[in-house]
Amino acid sequence: MKAVARRTAGSFHHRIEIRDHQVIVDEQAEHGGADEGPSPQELLAAAVASCTAVTIEMYADRKGWDIGQLEVECDYSRPERGSPTQFNLVLRLPDSCTEEQVEKLSAIAAKCPVHRALEGESVFEERIELVAPAQT
Repeated sequence: MKAVARRTAGSFHHRIEIRDHQVIVDEQAEHGGADEGPSPQELLAAAVASCTAVTIEMYADRKGWDIGQLEVECDYSRPERGSPTQFNLVLRLPDSCTEEQVEKLSAIAAKCPVHRALEGESVFEERIELVAPAQT
């Protein structure tokens, strides 16, 4: 999986390219941006929330459960250096779900790929490539 961030306009305005999709990322005005898109931190919370929701839905579909409306809220704040990162998730399921369904869906929520990636150890390999400015 690959994403490429390219600066477009403004202080922190970037176009993120993922396959054939584009997302605009920017910082809020109080952080020096123009607030023309979510911040990278907000995208992280969105990745956790959406991956959890999709994982729950896929599991329910495989079980043949019609769980109706599903909502996952993820609250995340920047951690202090050296402190663990904490994500607070709220799973909102219809009150028609049985106790067994709630138990199983809660367990499967913690197994979404993004959740597992963040839970494990991360390794970053970085390199710098110098490129000539584009000719106009």
